[in-house]
Amino acid sequence: MQLATRAVVTAALAAVVAVAGYLGGLAVTVVAVLLALALALGWPSLTGLPFKPGSSAVIGLGGVGAVLAVHTVAEQPYLRDLPVVFATAILLAFVNELLRRDGRVRMVESVAGTVTGTLLAVAVAGWVAIGRTPGGEPLVVAGALALAIGSAVVALPLHGWLGSIATTLSAGAAGALVGAVLRDVDTTAGLLLGVAVGVLVSSLHVLFDRLPALERPVPAVAAVVLPVTVTGILVYVVGRVLVG
Repeated sequence: MQLATRAVVTAALAAVVAVAGYLGGLAVTVVAVLLALALALGWPSLTGLPFKPGSSAVIGLGGVGAVLAVHTVAEQPYLRDLPVVFATAILLAFVNELLRRDGRVRMVESVAGTVTGTLLAVAVAGWVAIGRTPGGEPLVVAGALALAIGSAVVALPLHGWLGSIATTLSAGAAGALVGAVLRDVDTTAGLLLGVAVGVLVSSLHVLFDRLPALERPVPAVAAVVLPVTVTGILVYVVGRVLVG
């Protein structure tokens, strides 16, 4: 999958999150579950893990479990059960190795890659947490639209620092615009949130863009979903700092 195609798909997914954030409640949870499952499908192939079905199962259970844990908790702090979910997923990663019948080659790499993928999947629960926070739904919209614009700019033929700066500035402008239009988020908060999202998008682009595995469709699924899942926890943290 070409860079432009991946960038457009990521932007489209971010736009879906923005719409879900506007609708609120269950819509954000459903989208977060689907994102976690998509990452679980593609991450083992993207990172070349030796036992892909088992790793996908662990990552999927961790991501979906985290989303449901945040969705069902009665009151703040909404992320309080996440350490338990992640710790359980780590144990499942070791169980996954015990179930292997291939000689357990590259076992350390397999465990590390599975745990890392689970952490990235768990991060998507941040969208649900900030959406449930009082006054947090506009932050979901602001963060998701900043991600959509930043991802779209990645598709432009801009390289090096120029591309990173353009991505960051465009995401910051999108966040500021949403902050100016929606209530509960001021322009400064939207700008800072957008800049943070832009830096994240630029960093992930530099980190993963040249991987040969991205030429195949399944690893590309993880690459296009990854910025959306990770941005969830970023929006939650930045939103709580800026808005409370």
